[in-house]
Amino acid sequence: MIRIAVSGSEGRMGKRIINLAERDKGVVVAAKFDIGADPEPLIKKCDVLIEFTIASATMSHLAIAERLNKAIVIGTTALSGKDIAGIRKASRKIPVVFSPNMSVGVNVLFKLSRDAAKILPEEYKIEMTEAHHIHKKDAPSGTAKKLAEIVAGQRKRDASSINIESKREGEIVGDHRLIFDSPTEKLELAHSAKTRDTFAAGAITAAKFLKEKKNGLYTMQDVLGI
Repeated sequence: MIRIAVSGSEGRMGKRIINLAERDKGVVVAAKFDIGADPEPLIKKCDVLIEFTIASATMSHLAIAERLNKAIVIGTTALSGKDIAGIRKASRKIPVVFSPNMSVGVNVLFKLSRDAAKILPEEYKIEMTEAHHIHKKDAPSGTAKKLAEIVAGQRKRDASSINIESKREGEIVGDHRLIFDSPTEKLELAHSAKTRDTFAAGAITAAKFLKEKKNGLYTMQDVLGI
């Protein structure tokens, strides 16, 4: 049995993670907390902290997890380069899964996108669109940025050269579409999240993955073995 703590427990993702974890026989929710709580004694109760909050809170909780030698799953987006460097540094001491998207389907999309960008010649122009709910603060999404990094890396280009069209409307959970367009054909790779449970389930799977790890920085690709 793995004991998890859930940060941002009153948020949309936090509530779904807790709901799914309470139905998972391999997991127990040892602690949950949100703004205003003292996180350290609660993080102390867990084996793995699951973190879907904002950058400042994530980095503060990461420091506590490192001090207490606790594993952490980070799904927070809109992190700065300095924040990411801090995550890498912490992973030398504790095990960390860090991914802009915990969905199984999206991580398959990452792999397919890498393969497509590697195989298709330069004449295939790359376009990308992403859409999320009106409450999402960052744009483009962390997932879209990761897709841009993947395909640009295969083309030996900078990720900023990939144009990403972002939409924020209604209650869209998350849609991503990657297009390779040539004069003779068009290839489209797309993923649409129906509910937040796909991200919550992935986060719980990532927490289980970390149970036997001592330290290191992992992605959902590592968790899924793809």
